[in-house]
Amino acid sequence: MLTAIIDYESGNLHSAEKAFQRMAREMDAGEVVVTSDADVVARADRLVLPGDGAFPACAGELRGHKGIYDAMVEAVEQKGRPFLGICVGMQLMATTGHEYQETSGLGWVGGDVVKIEPSDTSLKVPHMGWNDLVIDHPHPVFDGIQSGDHVYFVHSYHFRVTQAAERLAHVDYAGDVTAVIGRDTMLGMQFHPEKSQATGLRMIGNFLTWKP
Repeated sequence: MLTAIIDYESGNLHSAEKAFQRMAREMDAGEVVVTSDADVVARADRLVLPGDGAFPACAGELRGHKGIYDAMVEAVEQKGRPFLGICVGMQLMATTGHEYQETSGLGWVGGDVVKIEPSDTSLKVPHMGWNDLVIDHPHPVFDGIQSGDHVYFVHSYHFRVTQAAERLAHVDYAGDVTAVIGRDTMLGMQFHPEKSQATGLRMIGNFLTWKP
């Protein structure tokens, strides 16, 4: 089995690469590669889309790498390959992003990416640091995970889903902030699982062995 972490020049992928490779070894889940090769993306059994920075910039870079973009969309939409978006990679799954300007997302999970506005104005944006997961809907990615487990966030915008059933988990930051989304063969995590110690590693392992 081959898992491709997609490199479209929108983030430092070293930590993600090491974490996914470690869990692939532990779970006997095949090979993990970081790739900017559309052919590798096309034949991969699972796809991971990271992303750091602003939504418009990441969307532009992804679409600018047309071969990778087309291969990814075909793999997910037509072949039903398991997909995981991380941080801005998750946000790109939305209908529309509203960071600086309106930008179309992939439209895989209905909703909008909007600025975090805590009801407690003493809370800073970006939302940075550890927070407690609240699991809204069961999913195999939560095997061995429970509400109250900690994960690590760094973001100023969050995903407001259209369908409540597609928000799998959230955290409280003086208001609900979406943490995990999903439908069909698609998953997204707003936090960085590769930086979330045992909880994040377990969720990476669960993704690598998930059979939708």
